[in-house]
Amino acid sequence: MNEENSRKILMLGAYGLIGRFVTDDLRARGFHVVAIARRFPLSQKASALDLEMPVMSMERGSLARLIGDRDIDVVVNCIGVLQDGPGSDVSAVHRDFVAQLLQAIGDSGRAVRLIHISIPGTADDDRTAFSQTKREAERLIAASGMAYAILRPGFVIAPSAYGGSAMLRALAAFPIDLPATEATTPFQPVDVEDIAETIAWLAGRDTGDKTADALVWDLMQPQPITLGGVIEQFRRSFGTADLPRIVLPAFMLDLGADSGDLANRLGWMPPMRTTAIAELRRGVSGKPHAWMAATGIVPKTITQAVGQRSATIQDKWFARLFPVKALMIASLAVFWIASGFIALVISYDAAAGILTSHAFPPALVAPFTIGTSLMDMSIGVLIAFRRSCAAGLIAGIAVSLAYMLGTAILTPNLWIEPLGALVKTGPAIVLMLVALLTLDNR
Repeated sequence: MNEENSRKILMLGAYGLIGRFVTDDLRARGFHVVAIARRFPLSQKASALDLEMPVMSMERGSLARLIGDRDIDVVVNCIGVLQDGPGSDVSAVHRDFVAQLLQAIGDSGRAVRLIHISIPGTADDDRTAFSQTKREAERLIAASGMAYAILRPGFVIAPSAYGGSAMLRALAAFPIDLPATEATTPFQPVDVEDIAETIAWLAGRDTGDKTADALVWDLMQPQPITLGGVIEQFRRSFGTADLPRIVLPAFMLDLGADSGDLANRLGWMPPMRTTAIAELRRGVSGKPHAWMAATGIVPKTITQAVGQRSATIQDKWFARLFPVKALMIASLAVFWIASGFIALVISYDAAAGILTSHAFPPALVAPFTIGTSLMDMSIGVLIAFRRSCAAGLIAGIAVSLAYMLGTAILTPNLWIEPLGALVKTGPAIVLMLVALLTLDNR
C-alpha cells in the first residue's frame, strides 16, 4: 500500500446510496475505511470495519475518541435526511450534528480533513428546511478553520436505486410524463463513480495541501440537461421511449407529495414528499469546471452512465414494482382495518348471523365476531406503520391461514358461498407475501 492509501478514513452514513458505494470503492483502492451507520443490512456488512453505532446520539467526547483511537485522517460525512419525521430531524442531522462533529475533530488532537456531502445551489434559492440546514452546515464548516472540502453532487446516478433515483426509474418504466414545467427543470446528474473518484483524490492529499483545502465544488456533468431529458435516458435503457404517454396533471404531484407526508408520519420514507417535490421544482444545476480543472476528472454524462446500457430484468422489475409497493401496503392496511371495522360496527348482526346460520356454537358467536374484528383492525394498524409492517404482514398471513383452516373444520359450508369470500383469501395471502418480500428499501 502506498503512503497516500495508508490514510485512514471514517465514513459516516455508510448505509446510504453515496456512502455505501464510496466505502466499497475506497477499499478497492486500498484505503483503510471505517464505515459507520446506525444499522447495516446483512448484505452490506462486508467487513469487520463496518460498525453499527448510533452516531447521531453519540456525545462529543465519544466521537472524538472514535476519531483519535482509530487514527483517522479523513472524515467523510454522508449523513442526511430529506425532511422531519419519526426519528428524523433535519436541523439535528444537518446542522447540529455537523457542529458537534467539528468540535469532536478538534478535540481528537488529530489533523483531519473533513469531506462533507452537501447539495447544489445558493442560499438565495433555499426554500425548504432540508436545503436551509444543509447550507447552515456549510457555513459552520467554512468558519471552522480546519481542512475541508464541501462537495455538492448533482442528481446521483448509481447502480442501486433509492429515493429520488428510484422514483425517476419508476417514471421511466411507466407511460407517464411529468407536467411541462417540471419536465423542463434543469437537472444536471453525476455518476456516483465520479463522486468516489473525487473523494479518493482528496483523501490522497496531505492535510496541509492548500490545493485540497477550503474547497466548495459542484459535482455534475457540465452539459445542461432537463429533468425530462434525464428520464428519457432511463426510458431508452428500459426500452419504453417509444410508448405513448399520459401527462401527469400538476395537482397529482402535490397530492402525491401530501400522501407521502402522511406516510412519513407513519415511519415510511417515500421519495415523493413535499420537500422532494419542492427541490425537484427548484432543479439541480451548478458549475463543475473548478472541480474538473483541479482533479482532472471528466464527469460521465447521463448518456454514458445510463443511456449506453440496456436495463437488466431486475432493473425493470424494480422500476415497475416500486410505485406498486406503496399501493400494496396502503391497500392491505385499509383492507384489514375496514374489514374489521365493518364486521364490528356496521354489519355486526350480519357477521354474527353468518356464523349462527352455519351452526357455529351460539356461545362463541359474539366473542368470535368481536375478537376477530379487533384482531383484523390491529393487523391493519401494524401494516400501516413502517416499524411494525413486517410483523403485521406475517400476522395477516397466519390469521388468514387460520381462518381458512378453522372455517374448513367448523363451518365448511362457507367455502361454497356464492361470492367466494374464503376462496378470495388465497390471493390476499399471496399479496401479503409479495409485500413482505419487497419490504426492504436498500
